Amino acid sequence: MSEELRMREGRSLAQALEEHLDDWSGRTGITVEIWALPAHDAPPRIARAVLATLGEALSNVERHSRSALVSVAVTLGPGGLRMTVSDHGEGFTGPADGRGVTAMRTHLEEIGGTLTVNGVPGEGTTVTAVVPRRRA
Repeated sequence: MSEELRMREGRSLAQALEEHLDDWSGRTGITVEIWALPAHDAPPRIARAVLATLGEALSNVERHSRSALVSVAVTLGPGGLRMTVSDHGEGFTGPADGRGVTAMRTHLEEIGGTLTVNGVPGEGTTVTAVVPRRRA
């Protein structure tokens, strides 16, 4: 999945996200509702980690949620970057684990970020990634 998510030369993070979400929706038939995309660009290392995390989150939606809709918001502000991916599918109980969750955590830990995954049975799952802005 991460091969599809490489940033093309000259593309902003918002453009890369929008293109990938469009392609993914067309391939899977799952509707993507974009709530927000970053108005400013992120450093390449952070952009790569966010794209890889998004790829894993969408892969989990496709494989496990049985959802017809996923909502995505990525914002970049003074406090850092925040990404939320919410599906409206089956949800789950118990702790979030598995290869996809481990991969998402690893991508984020490498850039000082954190991941939370919350599921509500019968209502869906929300994946939230937070990368605080580093102070110089």
